[in-house]
Amino acid sequence: MARVGLSVQRLVAAAAELADEAGFDNLSVSALARRFGVKDASLYSHVRNLQDLRTRLALHAGGELIDRIAAAVAGRAGKEALTAFAGAYREYALEHPGRYAATQIRIDQALIADSPALRRTAEITYGMLRAYGLAEPDLTDAVRLLRSTFHGYCVLESAGGFGADRDVGASWDKAVDALHITLEHWPRERKSDD
Repeated sequence: MARVGLSVQRLVAAAAELADEAGFDNLSVSALARRFGVKDASLYSHVRNLQDLRTRLALHAGGELIDRIAAAVAGRAGKEALTAFAGAYREYALEHPGRYAATQIRIDQALIADSPALRRTAEITYGMLRAYGLAEPDLTDAVRLLRSTFHGYCVLESAGGFGADRDVGASWDKAVDALHITLEHWPRERKSDD
């Protein structure tokens, strides 16, 4: 069998394509090996196992997603930044369903701490929310609200879960408007008077 120049980067890039084509749940070392025309064992000098491959894909996809979001929000604040953030998030999720699914897996906290892309995600997201005057613990609560809203909407949309005649994009815009209003009027954590 001819050498195909395997590397971790090539494997992760091919895994990203395969996840988008076949679904993240259908990603396997065997399927990836077939894509390169090699035996499964040839991949194990580059990735330890399927979990390692999926984690690497999650980190790769997370980097792609935050790069897209960062470009969209650059120079913006408040509603304009939120709208750009939301739009970039939704576009990525719909254009790259397998990669997007990879970004939702639980990753070891040590790997998160070592990942520049995931640290950048926190910096950009929290920075956008600080423009609304939020501080901890409200920042964490607001991040959870945005993530669950964006994720839920994108999953439902990609699955064809919105059956009403209303344009899905118009509903998305309305949801982002509602999030902006919520962030502007965030119920602040009350300090106790000890």
